[in-house]
Amino acid sequence: MSLHMVDPVRLGTDQLPGGRLLGWAEWGPRDGVPVLLSPGAATSRHLGFGADVLDGLGVRVISFDRPGLGVSSPLPGRTFDDFVDDIRTFAGLRDLGRPLMVGNSQGAPFALACAAAGAVGALAVVSGADEVAAPCFADALPGELRRLVDLAVSDPAAAEQVFAGFTPQAMWDMVMSGSPECDLAVYRQPAFAAAYRRALDEAFAQGADGYARDTVLAMGHWGIELSDIAVPVDLWYGEKDTGHSPDQGAELASRIPGAVRHPVPEAGGAVLWTHAEQVLSTLLERAAVR
Repeated sequence: MSLHMVDPVRLGTDQLPGGRLLGWAEWGPRDGVPVLLSPGAATSRHLGFGADVLDGLGVRVISFDRPGLGVSSPLPGRTFDDFVDDIRTFAGLRDLGRPLMVGNSQGAPFALACAAAGAVGALAVVSGADEVAAPCFADALPGELRRLVDLAVSDPAAAEQVFAGFTPQAMWDMVMSGSPECDLAVYRQPAFAAAYRRALDEAFAQGADGYARDTVLAMGHWGIELSDIAVPVDLWYGEKDTGHSPDQGAELASRIPGAVRHPVPEAGGAVLWTHAEQVLSTLLERAAVR
């Protein structure tokens, strides 16, 4: 499958209360239905998806740099609630109402926090990082991951120091060494590899602190009231994806009222790019049913 990767059609920064900057990037028609993207680990706003289907669907994808990544100002000690506040503020500045959202990989818990707070109108979780600190996964994690999760729970500051040692190359190597062949067929495509490497480099432009804070939040106990979510949620997991959720989102879906889980045959963690049209069209349909 050949992917259509293009640069954002619009780029910018917005000033948030207190003077922080929030970096964003857009693809698709300017008047399209806004779909916010909470991107994966250590990637900047530049790594979009679905560029070849956005015009046909009438969708505008807007991706963000979380604080301390890319061009967004750092916010030491930030929480999931801080991300929700940023999204609410951005939506207010742009008169977006309650936009739709996609949460990919490590961006998933941030997006779920937005859904739990009612800040978005519907959510697609795609290859989402699960709450690996949950007791039900205690015996399901590989040894090194179990150690890092335990550290993130017991000593978040020490865990941040560990993750602050990561680099763009280390992230690339980790993804390439841990992905199934179906994902590597995507990631090794020259257009995707160039876009991904650029997003990694940009994400670490201010150092690794932003990535480190993201990872501690994602690996610890989320504290997100998933049972409070009252908007449509779809969860998409490749059946060969073992890196994001020990059970491909089955337990996570059971905790979210009305959530619909979509196992994707013969796919791994690259579902956001290989099945963009299905993800977005389903999101639009589910939002229209509210």
